[in-house]
Amino acid sequence: MLSEDVKRRLRDIVGEAHFKDDAESLITHSYDATPMYQSLPDGVIYPGTTAEVAAILRTANEHRIPVVGRGAGSNLCAGTVPVEGGIVMAMSRMNKLLEIDRDNLTATFQPGLNTKRFHEAVERLGLFYPPDPSSMTISTLGGNIMECAGGLRGLKYGTTKDYVIGLEAVLPSGEIIRTGGKLYKDVAGYDLTKLLVGSEGTLAIVTEATVKLIPEPKYKRTMLALYQDIYAAARTVSRIVGSGIIPSTLEFIDNPTLRVVEEFNRIGLPVEMEAVLLIEQDGGDQAAVLQDIERIVDICREDGAADVQIAETAEEAEKLMKARRSALSTLARIRPTTILEDATVPRSRIADMVVRINEIARKHNVHICTFGHAGDGNLHPTCTTDARDPEEIARVELAFAEIFEAAIEMGGTITGEHGVGAVKAPYLEWKVGEAGIALMKNIKNAFDPNNIMNPGKIFAKETRKRVVVQR
Repeated sequence: MLSEDVKRRLRDIVGEAHFKDDAESLITHSYDATPMYQSLPDGVIYPGTTAEVAAILRTANEHRIPVVGRGAGSNLCAGTVPVEGGIVMAMSRMNKLLEIDRDNLTATFQPGLNTKRFHEAVERLGLFYPPDPSSMTISTLGGNIMECAGGLRGLKYGTTKDYVIGLEAVLPSGEIIRTGGKLYKDVAGYDLTKLLVGSEGTLAIVTEATVKLIPEPKYKRTMLALYQDIYAAARTVSRIVGSGIIPSTLEFIDNPTLRVVEEFNRIGLPVEMEAVLLIEQDGGDQAAVLQDIERIVDICREDGAADVQIAETAEEAEKLMKARRSALSTLARIRPTTILEDATVPRSRIADMVVRINEIARKHNVHICTFGHAGDGNLHPTCTTDARDPEEIARVELAFAEIFEAAIEMGGTITGEHGVGAVKAPYLEWKVGEAGIALMKNIKNAFDPNNIMNPGKIFAKETRKRVVVQR
């Protein structure tokens, strides 16, 4: 609980209107997009400047009050759930696009800026910011940075960490640091910029960011390849990339997902197919884009695609993209609770991983559909369930534990883009080992010795026991 003295000090920092502790504010900031996680904060504060963020953190650090930074709350790892109470610091007031520098091909913004609005502003100038998380219509750039967001274009263009080149951040002590800048080369000391990207609010609060931009690709072609054999689809993914072609989008949809998407959207998808690859190529040279698409079509057919469909118009391309982008929202209609996970394996193991996911789902009698970013091996096994049924939820948890174990066994990881948060914390040691956890805790302690920054995330109180996988 916050004392009346602390509340008064916080209101003095931001003004009466920007600190709230009424029931409605506490409840609406007690959860994020992650199912089944909720915990009430003791207060919600809305800073408007970096100086205000610094003053808030100094106060919180002095009184050992937990602080949870929050963008739009669209994350899927319970990363912004205040599991230990304290203050939720909502960054919605700090939402300005400060600069687009066309000479240096950079943009600078505050963390509360909406991702989609930023994309639109950049593209109006003929420039391009590739990271495109599925939540981009509601997510904020600060949240993207804290979770190191990916998206459909990650194979060709990389993820958020590949574009953030400078940060202004406030440490728990209230000290303000600046890392990087409008520089494409900077090896002066440890790379604090990359360390903060993906740190999930456990080290500092980012108050300003500079990202690099690239020229917008002028030409784009979209296609769909349909397979009756899931291994043939996976083989195609490896062969496309192995041929030297890097598509801007290379997505995978399995049969259970395909059936649900078609049932609800009626866009003409062939539900008898075992797998679908959605492929998009873009670039500045139309002839090169067309040449890539022609070669991709040849590879798909050589590897046994039952059919290949190429969009002839922008409207047809959008229709094809809808099959992938609507997957989660469509699956969410089936049952009251939808649990979207992510696990990444080497792209050559995609088919093995999908088959293993299906085996695990049958073993635990749960319904799991799989789609994801085939080009970089990042799959999203998605379970439709009902949180009101404890016995079923227990089976779901066992299934996902086995899925994470299988991913690691195949040379993969427990999360490719959703982050660790509270959800994956018990499994992190499976991936990084005991020594890795100890090193990360030492870094955390160097930044935040009083453990006020988003406590309860990344580091679990107890590590889950490894699953004994029976086949």
